[in-house]
Amino acid sequence: QVELVESGGDLVRPGGSLTLACKRSGHVFGVNVMGWYRQGPGDQRDLVATISKDGITTYSDSVKDRFTISSDGATLMYLQMTELKPEDTAVYYCRADNKWGQTFWGQGTQVTVSS
Repeated sequence: QVELVESGGDLVRPGGSLTLACKRSGHVFGVNVMGWYRQGPGDQRDLVATISKDGITTYSDSVKDRFTISSDGATLMYLQMTELKPEDTAVYYCRADNKWGQTFWGQGTQVTVSS
């Protein structure tokens, strides 16, 4: 079992910046990909960015060049968000996938972009 806890969600003005953190614990051996997903009101949960255990990153087109995913390689993963837009408003979830095909989710953290 892998436990994931997100933090850092907040209310921010358009054009502002915010950094989210995801702390993982439990049986972390074997986790090979971690990622951030988001779900807006009435929307499905969508991919934002992923980072592999080798540090390879991917981004959705909507956040590329504005968001940066990073990891300390151990217990923490981050999502640095800049130039935030109202359409970035969502609950942001941390996800971990291990080499045995299991997927784990955090409880989410709310990001609201509004003036």
